[in-house]
Amino acid sequence: MLQSIRSLIFVGQIYLMMALMALAFTPFVLLHRPLAFTACRTWCAWVRWTAAWMVGLRSEIRGEVPTEECLIASKHQSFFDIILIVSAVPRPKFIMKAELKWVPIVGWYAQWIGCVPVNRGKRAEAIRQMRQGVEAGRTAPGQLIIYPQGTRVAPGAKVPYKVGSGVLYDQLGQGCVPAATNVGVFWPRTGIWRKPGLAVVEFLPPIAAGLPQAEFMQQLEETVESASNRLMAEAGFIPGP
Repeated sequence: MLQSIRSLIFVGQIYLMMALMALAFTPFVLLHRPLAFTACRTWCAWVRWTAAWMVGLRSEIRGEVPTEECLIASKHQSFFDIILIVSAVPRPKFIMKAELKWVPIVGWYAQWIGCVPVNRGKRAEAIRQMRQGVEAGRTAPGQLIIYPQGTRVAPGAKVPYKVGSGVLYDQLGQGCVPAATNVGVFWPRTGIWRKPGLAVVEFLPPIAAGLPQAEFMQQLEETVESASNRLMAEAGFIPGP
């Protein structure tokens, strides 16, 4: 019961702080767009700090953080893995659902840092939009983050990897940095309850450019899933039958 109350207060205050920081930062961001990254990292640092002492949820970044222009393909379990990635990499840009453009504050800042909105629907149309969005964003180098399964996936759930990651890997001609996580064990996809523990995002060794798409997709899935399963087991998660 006490943890539920703490979780409710924690969730309420992070969104209140998001609004307050937006009021403080937005006038300056409109004058100098790169300050959007500073605003996002400041809020993410606040969330990580308050999570640790309000609900006992500590967080950690492992592995070599990519700082060069690259593609990052990450496991996605909840909003918290987005927060950890944004707090770690210097210029994050996400492949995101197009509907998020219309979300106050989140949508504004997502567009200001160069995220690529993609409409869900037919696969060919989504891939075309990703290609166009990435091409349009080439003038603002950074780390392009895609979630290969296309959505948040609860710990233990099986969701296939989509072809979009392979398309971007081919198009960009760059290495890909896989990333694993266990955050869903502590911060679920939905609801307000937060569990104490150590949430981790781990950047894994890069997959070199130039592999055939099918080989890349197989290597990506095996790498991310095995590392995420290891992190979840470390967090005490026991998968169901």
